[in-house]
Amino acid sequence: MPIEALRAEINRIDLLIIDLISDRQKIAGKIAQVKMNEGLPIHDNHRTQEVTGYAFNAAVEKNINPVYIKKIFEILIEMSEERQRECSGEGNLP
Repeated sequence: MPIEALRAEINRIDLLIIDLISDRQKIAGKIAQVKMNEGLPIHDNHRTQEVTGYAFNAAVEKNINPVYIKKIFEILIEMSEERQRECSGEGNLP
């Protein structure tokens, strides 16, 4: 397969990843509303550990470098928390 075709496939997959991240961000906005209604904090260390641990283990099973996957999910969680702060009126406070 020529490199152009392979790169086109990577581009297609990248767009799918971006679509999934967009979906994740929309759900984070909904989570913000639930957290506000229930008086829960934006950051939940237990949930962060749960998500990054699950991602790490899934990466191991798929034979992908789990350290990189954990970093990616830490970024995704950071983005979600930022979105939740925006939705709750806290802006982008740490």
